[in-house]
Order: sequence, then C-alpha cells, then structure tokens
Amino acid sequence: MISSLFSGVSGLRNHQTRMDVLGNNIANVNTIGFKGSRATFQESLVQTMQGAGRPTDNRGGTNAVQLGLGMSVASIDNIHSQGGLESTGKISDMAIQGSGYFILADGSGGQYFTRAGNFGFDANGTMINPANGMFVQGKMADSTGEIPATAQLGNITVPFGQQDPPNATSSVTYANNLDSNATDSTASLQSAGTTKVDTVTGKASDGAGGVHEITVAFTQQAEKSDNTGIVLGGATESTTIGSLGVTAAGLGETTTISVDNGTSSVNLTGLTVNSTIGDVITQINAVDGVTAYWDNVNEYIVVERDFAGDGASYNVQAVSTTAVAPAGETVCGVLLDATATFDANDGVDHDFTATDVFTPTGGAPQAAVNLGIEVDPVTGLPNGISEIGGGGITCRATAGLDAGTLKIETEDTQHAMSTTVYDSQGGKHTLVTTFTKTNTDNKWNWQITLNGDEVVRYGDTGSVTFNPDGSLLNFSSDSGTPEFSFDPNNGGEDVVMDLNPGSTGMFDGLTGFSSNSTAAIVNQDGYGMGILDSITVDDTGMIYGIFTNGISRELAQVQLAGFNNESGLMKQGQSMYVTSANSGDPIIGTAGETISATISSGALETSNIDLAAEFTGMITAQRGFQANARVITTSDTMLDELVNLKR
Repeated sequence: MISSLFSGVSGLRNHQTRMDVLGNNIANVNTIGFKGSRATFQESLVQTMQGAGRPTDNRGGTNAVQLGLGMSVASIDNIHSQGGLESTGKISDMAIQGSGYFILADGSGGQYFTRAGNFGFDANGTMINPANGMFVQGKMADSTGEIPATAQLGNITVPFGQQDPPNATSSVTYANNLDSNATDSTASLQSAGTTKVDTVTGKASDGAGGVHEITVAFTQQAEKSDNTGIVLGGATESTTIGSLGVTAAGLGETTTISVDNGTSSVNLTGLTVNSTIGDVITQINAVDGVTAYWDNVNEYIVVERDFAGDGASYNVQAVSTTAVAPAGETVCGVLLDATATFDANDGVDHDFTATDVFTPTGGAPQAAVNLGIEVDPVTGLPNGISEIGGGGITCRATAGLDAGTLKIETEDTQHAMSTTVYDSQGGKHTLVTTFTKTNTDNKWNWQITLNGDEVVRYGDTGSVTFNPDGSLLNFSSDSGTPEFSFDPNNGGEDVVMDLNPGSTGMFDGLTGFSSNSTAAIVNQDGYGMGILDSITVDDTGMIYGIFTNGISRELAQVQLAGFNNESGLMKQGQSMYVTSANSGDPIIGTAGETISATISSGALETSNIDLAAEFTGMITAQRGFQANARVITTSDTMLDELVNLKR
C-alpha cells in the first residue's frame, strides 16, 4: 500500500514539472526568437510479482504479473518550429525563415547561437546583440567590395562615415530614338540679290540646317506678241474700215478670234463698213487672255496673248469664215492679215533654271542640286522656286522671278542630351551630346561638348547612320576611335570613355524610327567621392553600404549555423543556445546556399508558442495533479483503516 503513496508522489512531482515547462512557455509568449518546450512522461520502475508462464499441451500460457511504481519525466524537448515574423522597420533587425541560427561570439572565442535577431551597432560600428554585447558573426568584404572565398568568420564592422573613392567615367551608353522625319529647319531669306525674291516660307523636309546658295538663270521670260497684218499708212483708231477698202464687213461674213488652238474663241460680228479700227480692237479685247491695241508709230493693230509659254500651246489666231470674198468685195478679216489669217504666238516657254549649292552647318559645300520653278497661273511667268531642302521650302517673287543669286539659311534640327561625368579626382563635368540631322537619309552628325574649362583631346565629333528598318548601321567618330577624351583641367588625369550606342543591326541602343526623338544618355559608370550613410541587408544576409555618391557596395555577410540535431542544442539563457554532445558541430554557411533559409531585414521572429495548446496542457496537467493527489489521500485513508484494525 505504501507504493501507491510513492506513485502518487511521483505523479504530483512530475506534473508540477510539466506545469513548470508550460509556465515558462507562457511567460515567453512575447520573447523574440523563443522556442517552446514540452515535457513528456514515462512509466517508472516496475515490480514483477509473477513471471510469465509458457503454454503446454495441457494448459495455456500465463502472463506476467507486474506492478508499476509510479512515473517519471522522459524528456523535456525543445520545439524548433518556425515563429511568425513581425515587421519593425529597423534595418539591423533580422529574422530567419527556415532553419539555422545567428552566430554570436564573446571576446574569449565562445560561440552562441540564437534566433533572436534584434541586432544593433556599438560605438565602433560593430554589429552586436545589444542585450548582452555579444558580437554578430559574419564575413567581411575586401576593399574591392567582394567577399573572398578564404574570408574567415569574425565580427561584422560597418564603418559609418567611411569615404568611398571616386571613379572616373570610362563608359557612356546611348539609347532610344532619333526621329527620322524630324525637322526644326525653318528657312529664312538672307539675301535676294537680283532675283526679286521677297518671301521664303516653310521648313526643310530633310531637317538639315545650313546655307542654300541658289543661282537663278534664264534665256527668255517676257511675254511676246505678233503684229497684225497690213494696215494702210496714215490710219488712226477712228479710221473707218470702209475707208480702208473693206466692203463686206457685217454682210454675213464673220471673223473668228481663236485662243490656244481653239480652246476659246470670239466672233467679230456687228461690224459695218462704217465701223472704226477702234471698234475692231474692242471686239478683239473681248477675248479672255488677249490684248489688242493700236500702234500709232507703226500704224497697225498689235495683238498679244497674255501668257508666257510655248507658242504651240499659247497662241491667238484670226480666221475669216469666208474663204473667198464675194466678187468685188473685200472682207473685214483682210484687215488683220494680208492672207486673211494671223497668229500671235508668245514664243518658247520660259527657260528658267535654279541650282542649289547647300553648305551644311559646320560642313563643306555639297554638289549642286536642280530645283523646281513655280509659274504664276495667271500670267504664266516664273515667280517662285520650290524643292529646296528636300522639299518644304518655297521662295516667292511677287514681281516675277529674275536672274541672280540668293541665299537662304535653314536652322539645324537637333536633339541634345546631357549627363554628369567624373574625373579621377571625383570632379563633376557636364557632358552634352548634340545630334544634328543631315540632308542624307537616316544620318545624323553628333558633337560632344563640355560646359567648363575642360580641354577636349579627341573623339568629340562623328556621325550615326541607321538602316531602313531603324536599326543601328554605324556609329563613327571623326577621330577614328570609339573613345572620347578630355583633360579636366583641374589636376586630374585625362578622362577616356567609351561611347556605346548599341549593337550594329540591333535595336538595343540608338534607333532611327519615324517617331518622336527620345534619345538619351542612359548610363555612365563614373561617380564622385562618397561617405557611407546607410546600409541594406538582402535575403542572403549580405550587408550593402549605401554611400552619399549613390554607390552601393558589399560590406559584409551575416553567416548562419545549422545542426544535424537542433533539438540537441542546450539553452544558455538570454535566448541563446550552445552545442551539446548530441547536437553535432555547427555547419556554418550562407542563407540560401549552405543553409536552407532566408533572412528578412527589418523584421523579427516572434515566439512559436501556441497559447491555446499551452492552456490545454495546463488543464491536463492540473487534472493529472489532482488525480495523483487523490491517490495519496485515498491511500492514507486506507492506511488509517489498517491501523484501526488493532482497536
């Protein structure tokens, strides 16, 4: 009976142990990186009162008779399940997702392991656990910003305020589009010479800026006319045609004035022998495009076709419809020509020519180009020049074009871009690249300028051409080198930089589409001196320094430790663990590589305690404790009864 008391006592003691475990879990429900524990029980000693019997032919076997003597704690296990992540916004706070532990070290070389990543920096810039001052372990980068393969595990130090030396620009990259149809090439008249040009309008369709020297020449332009036929001397406009021998005017006979081979015509009707020469002139002037007047000096009618052009197309004819005059009669048409017909032809068409010698901005004169001549639709006289600058520009001469030389200037079509480049001392220089459109299809000239006292060495001018599909054909420098160089003129070394416009035949750099010009310098690799200002941490634990010059450089990398049996780690207090004989040695490596985990910067891992499970465990522990207490009290009552048997 005494054994039942001891069994009850073991139950009380060990359920209290379980309560201790549960209480510790609940106490650390808000502890960063805390991993909960559990208590498991096992049956304690067993007293065998009778052994088991073997079966025989006559009887079956019998089981052993054993009596348990209580229970004991089998183990207190650490549960290393993942805790939730809580965002803090503090860069030096880190949380591990997955397996592994941060490594901490003290000054004596001891190593500790933790999931609590609430780190900070001390006065020396060393990353520490601020709760106990232990150093966070990792690998430091060298002066080039690389972590050598041979780097040793050690303290992580971030040198805030450290200077980052400048880096001279060695490469400039161009990209995006230069509009193949762009034109800002507005024309203006510089001098008209004797050409009588008084107006210039439009923009050069080829977009090329420069000077157009246009030479105008001709062999004939004036209107011409023919005289009428024979008129007797001594006549005037008031002389009657009868007095000139006309006896059949208006007697059924009609003279027709025909224009441009019959395009239009007027019949001279209503004339009588008493009509005057002036009446005849009035009748002729009724024809559109024909002018007639009396020449007092030569005493004849002058008839003109009011249009300068080819006589085969622009002419005046007068024909009597009466081919043979009635016997003894003289018809009116005889007044106009001895043979009763006449032609007033204006001679050959104008023979104007205009040739253009274009001198592009900063370039040499180009071969002469023939231009178009515009003709007044009313007079037929040349009054303008077209097709200048590939089209789009027209010259006008209000008073009619004349021979001579005129000059027209067109503005450059340009697209400029700029960027800041750096010399070896970190000095800043504004580099401007200006693309200027030429009068050659798909070709632009480029020039690089600097806005200070720099001295250009070479490679500042050249050209870029594009294929018909808009891809890059060629990017060349007039110096024959793909590099641009200048002396910063401040004591620094000469800057030499590659000019990268993209790949030939590709669209990965400059392009020449018919679209808005968007070309720009998209990258240059130089920078000035900077000071370490802040840090960032990626998911592998790599710590990058952000310098005031915009450069990001690797400084160090946090290392993690993994274990074959993480449950074998021994708690050391302060949310730390140390190795034990059953945990195995730490496997030190990088998150995402050696260790299957990622590191989240600006977050902390919360406790993995599930309060619902803990409260349920408290209930079962309490019931177990109560039941064991009842065993003791019941056994005590039974002992009392036993003692009372003597009475």
